[in-house]
Amino acid sequence: MKQNSIRNIVNLALLVALALAVSVVEMMIPLPVPIPGAKLGLSNIIILVTIYFYDFKSSLTVSVLKSFLLVLITGSVMSFFYSLLGAILSTISMYFSLRYSKDFLSLIGISEIGAFFHNLGQIIVAMIFMNNVKMIYYFPALVLIGVFTGFFVGLSSNYIIVHLKKLNFRIAK
Repeated sequence: MKQNSIRNIVNLALLVALALAVSVVEMMIPLPVPIPGAKLGLSNIIILVTIYFYDFKSSLTVSVLKSFLLVLITGSVMSFFYSLLGAILSTISMYFSLRYSKDFLSLIGISEIGAFFHNLGQIIVAMIFMNNVKMIYYFPALVLIGVFTGFFVGLSSNYIIVHLKKLNFRIAK
């Protein structure tokens, strides 16, 4: 195995661990909104940074592994399905938004798109598990919260990426 590929594997493992740690800390933060499924989404900062510096496969791997390992830590199997579909849709949407719309979308806009698709994934899972199409009524509230959280996730990601660029952070190809 090449030295560069080992470095990438280690970097991606560190990103998974960081996203997982942020998710665990985020679970301890109480939200003032009593809406099921509403959260700050702070681990999406790590996912967005991964999308910026790595390819699609690596970004999706970090996102899925974070969701999988989180269920092992928390033991909440039901939340795994919500998290997994939301993470997959969010990562796909943010990756393609960054790759094809970065000329007219900022990282905040890309994060907003990711928040929207994460909420969409959660609603889809809720409708399937609850066998109730009326779960769609939660969607506007989740999207509204996602607008605020997506803004701060995008802003934070932007600061981190700018700082990493100043440090000449590069992935090994």
